[in-house]
Amino acid sequence: MPAILTVRLTKGEQAVLAKRSKRAGMKKATFARRLIREEGIVTGTDALAWSERRWGDQGLRSAPRK
Repeated sequence: MPAILTVRLTKGEQAVLAKRSKRAGMKKATFARRLIREEGIVTGTDALAWSERRWGDQGLRSAPRK
């Protein structure tokens, strides 16, 4: 089963994502997946490092699963 990554964005970050995806000619989700695949994220540590480079610590929040 593929992993699920949930990213919460602020209004400003959503606007930037919308603008960049529109410029690239694709949907926001498709554009975000392309960005993630370019970086080669394999583990949770890779995802955290990616988020710190892109938006800082507040850009990625994870909630524990029950």
